[in-house]
Amino acid sequence: MKGKTHSTEEIICILRQADGGQTAQAVCREYNISEQAFYQWR
Repeated sequence: MKGKTHSTEEIICILRQADGGQTAQAVCREYNISEQAFYQWR
C-alpha cells in the first residue's frame, strides 16, 4: 500500500481550487488523484 503522496497543505489547496469554480473532475485530472480520494478529503 502506498503512503501519503500529498501533504495537508496541498490537499487544502486542491480543495480550495475546486471551491473556486473548477469542477472536481478537472481538479482531479490536474493533480492526478482519483475522484474518490477527492471526496474523502472533502
